[in-house]
Amino acid sequence: MKDSSNKPHFPACFVELPHETEGRRAAFYLAAEEYIAEEFPADDYFFTWQLGPTVVFGRNQSIRQEVDLDFCRREGIDVIRRRSGGGAIFADRHNIMTSLVTETEAVEPLFKEYAEAVASALRQLGAPAVVSGRNDTVLEGGGKICGNAFYHKKNRCIAHGTMLYDTNTRLMEGALHPEASKLKEKGVKSVRSRVGLLKDFLPFGVDELRRQLPLLLCNRTIALTDADVQKIEKLEQRYYDPEYFYGNSAHADIVRSARIEGCGQIGLHFRLHGNTVEAVELRGDFFVLADAGKAFNACFAGRSFTHESLVQAISEYHPERSIRGLTEEGLIRILDN
Repeated sequence: MKDSSNKPHFPACFVELPHETEGRRAAFYLAAEEYIAEEFPADDYFFTWQLGPTVVFGRNQSIRQEVDLDFCRREGIDVIRRRSGGGAIFADRHNIMTSLVTETEAVEPLFKEYAEAVASALRQLGAPAVVSGRNDTVLEGGGKICGNAFYHKKNRCIAHGTMLYDTNTRLMEGALHPEASKLKEKGVKSVRSRVGLLKDFLPFGVDELRRQLPLLLCNRTIALTDADVQKIEKLEQRYYDPEYFYGNSAHADIVRSARIEGCGQIGLHFRLHGNTVEAVELRGDFFVLADAGKAFNACFAGRSFTHESLVQAISEYHPERSIRGLTEEGLIRILDN
């Protein structure tokens, strides 16, 4: 592959996505990046997308160290692992996601040009944006407004970023801050940065910002076809594989505990390998009616650590019967705590 590091990547070719692909899950758009990298002819391709409430975390991160999965489940927040490095981000319809697919081997010049191009476009629109740190985009004297990441795919480089117009602070804080007392795990932690909001500087809404970006960054257009979309949907399924999503080498200790009236304090200490329960230990001031440790391990060991899977196991094995005063409903409440 030729080294195109000296060739400007902007203005790029704008990839127009069919209207019916609007509002898909993050995995669809991440798969679209891969598809463009694998199938499109040599060029620089740029497109934008938006998401419902979603956490996107990096390829080298431990999901449970980054994300409060219980909070996300309660609030209907999607969670996806991307193939690039970097930290976890929260996105919703107030953010604009940007993707760039290029033919290049020189990552640093590309990454810098990408961040500078986005910052320049924002300055033209009225926001005092500058590049800082590891090619993130920040407001002069303010917080971070764009975070960028990249990875290689065959003979292409894929760079993507999150542009923060506004956000739901409650959802962002809740989704990205798991309770430390309930988790012990090794992994790459995100460094939380003070954020800024583009809405405080731009005289228009997020939809207009999304419309303006291609006008400033692109000078030609290519449209995805229905056949392209079908192939992207097949690639998308890789992102939902449990081993990829949770990380098949990650280990975690998860604690669920509660005081149950008429029973006492019960703590369930789950040992996980990836997303599979290896073992569970019981701690508390309860009384046992049988070998509770044996009953709980027989119930949960080998199960996926999801709420649905654990509840199903309880309905099949009823380990609560080994502890005095514990009911099925009480045990489920401990899992939800």
